Amino acid sequence: MKTKIIVIWLLLASLWLAGCAAGPAPTATISATTAPTEAEVVSTPISAATETTEATPIAATTPAAVSTTAGAVQDATPAIVAAANAFLATLSDSERESVLFDWSDTDQKQRWSNLPEGGFERDGLMWGNLSETQQNAWLALMQATLSPEGYNRVIAEWTADDTLENGGRGLQFGSQYYWVALIGTPSETEPWQWQWGGHHVTVNATIVGPNISLTPSFIGAQPATYTDANGNTVRPLGDIEDEAFALVNSLDATQQQAAIMGATSIDLVLGPGQDGKILQPEGLPASQLTADQQAALLHLIGHYAGLVNDEDAAARMAEIEDGLDETYFAWYGPTTAGSAVYFRVTGPTIVIEYSPQQMGGNAANHIHGIYRDPTNDYGAAYTQ
Repeated sequence: MKTKIIVIWLLLASLWLAGCAAGPAPTATISATTAPTEAEVVSTPISAATETTEATPIAATTPAAVSTTAGAVQDATPAIVAAANAFLATLSDSERESVLFDWSDTDQKQRWSNLPEGGFERDGLMWGNLSETQQNAWLALMQATLSPEGYNRVIAEWTADDTLENGGRGLQFGSQYYWVALIGTPSETEPWQWQWGGHHVTVNATIVGPNISLTPSFIGAQPATYTDANGNTVRPLGDIEDEAFALVNSLDATQQQAAIMGATSIDLVLGPGQDGKILQPEGLPASQLTADQQAALLHLIGHYAGLVNDEDAAARMAEIEDGLDETYFAWYGPTTAGSAVYFRVTGPTIVIEYSPQQMGGNAANHIHGIYRDPTNDYGAAYTQ
């Protein structure tokens, strides 16, 4: 069945593209029911009988988020290194000193959070202090590393921050309060990392020769729906949310009983500050999904794996597919589209968490999310 799924998924990816972009060993084990560092909404187990019991068929007809078409993989690293050096060339000596960190600086690698300015101390250069030329040079670095979908997604998440008013208590919101840093010297052979982030989105891109790791990255949005300067409605995570609801509603009663772990959403378990910890798998094994459901799950995962450029995303998806039989899908909350729900995907090389925040207002409009590889956060597997 797995071979059939991959063939279907690859065919869809090809059709869509034709029409259009270590850390230390784990030191602790976290159960999915263990309270994380932030306040967690207590969940009550729920059976499929009290949720939707009639499955809605789902077909693997949506385009794949990334391509895994066979063929030579182009090394994106030279272009990424060139973009990083072009950014450095725009800086003064003092600015270069502020933005560059030693590769061995583990504290800086882990110095990221979803908290706004004033709630967490970052280091490097603040976006609002960069000139337009410097900002454009950094954006070129991001574009060289990310896929078109990935770049557009994180920019939309970032722009959402400009819609928020300052929260008082010294907290500052807005795109100007994001920070950039380079950890290690940009190189085509030696390991280094670029880091960009602030409130509700952080990207950690580790480059080791031809290999790129984009984990851990914080993929959230507040607000999750907003109107941009041109009057357009923007949902930075809208496709992810919609596909997750479609997947859970495609499950039959037996599948839902295994997948749905609680009646209400919970907080992130492996969010900021939880590096090196392991999340025990729970929920519905992908091996118990139909062929179309497996394809839908892979498509959902592809939005995260596909944040990186298409060449590296193809390799990323291949390793995720290799572990598909050991991958689990878990759900906390109702199955009605638009509800505040938490979902999780865990596998040998992937952890995805999507969590609405119960902090007053519409929880579904305030999303925290994490994307990790328990074997390769910060490029650990590439530097061993």
